[in-house]
Amino acid sequence: MELSTAAWMFHDTRLMLCVLLAIASIILLISATRLPPFLSILIGTFIAGVGAGLPPEEVAKAFSKGAGAILGEAGIIIALGAMLGALMAESGAADRIATTLLGLGKGRSLPWVMALVAMVIGLPLFFEVGLVMMVPIIFVMARRSNQPLLKIAIPALAGMTTLHALMPPHPGPLIAVGALHADLGLTMLLGFCLAVPAVMLAGPIYGNWLSRRLHVEAPADIGALFSAPPKAPRQPSFAISLLIILLPVILMLGSTLAKIALPTESTLGLTLKFLGEPLIALALAVIAAVICLGWAAGMPRADVGNTLRKAIAPIAVLLLTIGAGGGLKQTMLDAGVSQTISKVAEGAHMPYLLLAWLIAVALRQATGSATVATTTTAGILAPMMAGLAAPQSSLVALAIGAGSVFFCHVNDAGFWMVREYFGLQLKQTIWVWSVLQTIVSVVGLVGTLVLWHFLT
Repeated sequence: MELSTAAWMFHDTRLMLCVLLAIASIILLISATRLPPFLSILIGTFIAGVGAGLPPEEVAKAFSKGAGAILGEAGIIIALGAMLGALMAESGAADRIATTLLGLGKGRSLPWVMALVAMVIGLPLFFEVGLVMMVPIIFVMARRSNQPLLKIAIPALAGMTTLHALMPPHPGPLIAVGALHADLGLTMLLGFCLAVPAVMLAGPIYGNWLSRRLHVEAPADIGALFSAPPKAPRQPSFAISLLIILLPVILMLGSTLAKIALPTESTLGLTLKFLGEPLIALALAVIAAVICLGWAAGMPRADVGNTLRKAIAPIAVLLLTIGAGGGLKQTMLDAGVSQTISKVAEGAHMPYLLLAWLIAVALRQATGSATVATTTTAGILAPMMAGLAAPQSSLVALAIGAGSVFFCHVNDAGFWMVREYFGLQLKQTIWVWSVLQTIVSVVGLVGTLVLWHFLT
């Protein structure tokens, strides 16, 4: 028994050291040798996988599987989002929306308006979908208002990522709600109570502070794509422009409501679920943009086609990098990092909320996946939560969601999306994205602890 325990301890210690070594290697390769992120992550993956005991060929298979899975899930969505953003920029729709938003908020109030808009758009959308939709608005708003890019971007990022972490029907909170048998409506209400202060602190307040200390120019390729002056002979109306950008939001919200309120096999329910799939919703938005923002606005069909084609080139590096991050995540999962952290957690004795948050933090740091962190943590804690009251179960689910976004780094797809879209260096991305998410995570934990005190 002692020998098996010693063997277990050696394997787990080696595995966690390999994870840390891989992350350190990736950071060093990118920052010191200036290797492309894709190649750096690939090298880091083999360091971690082989060091953890996986045969090299298994590491290669795991990397390919993980890269293919995340590109199949997010790659096409990002490509469609880039097309939609380019059409909105060149047709003048993004300019029209920016003009209206500038009328609602100027100067100091503008970041707060951006945070509110991002929360509305981000309520039913996955973060990746919300980001590709918001990027053209962010660039145009920064150009039109003469405000620092980060002052506009950070509130938008905070609004979307906070709802993704704390508000059902996003996958993470919804998985935790199901596993812990928490009340969905109560969890949504408490999640909103936590989301508001988290967005305020991580968004406008942090954005104002950071933008004065970190100056970032729009990247030449993507910035030119989304910040170009409108080329359409007739600028679309605000109503059409808003409808196009909200079309995926409406379709995905309809899908969510169908899953909650309609019978599983009803024709209406199945139709709404189909239309609300992120791939379908964004594809329909692109088609609607081609017709309403391009052809109907007087743009020649050849120009519309060229706009769609040139939107793809600037995101090629981003897609490769995101795929590499998915490969690293899958390799770590195949090496058994989730089981290692689960074994440690099962022997821990601490308050439920803190335990839930810490397990989710550890899993997210090791795997780079909020969904893996949420699912595994909820599975570990579910047997312990059987006798909890409804508010307590909801708060544990929210603590898991908060922990799943703590200090997201080089194994996180969102990290590389933010880096590439805004043309950041590695250190800058940590300040913009990793610290922002840490603020959301810590505010979420503190908020759940406060609500636990008052509700139990």
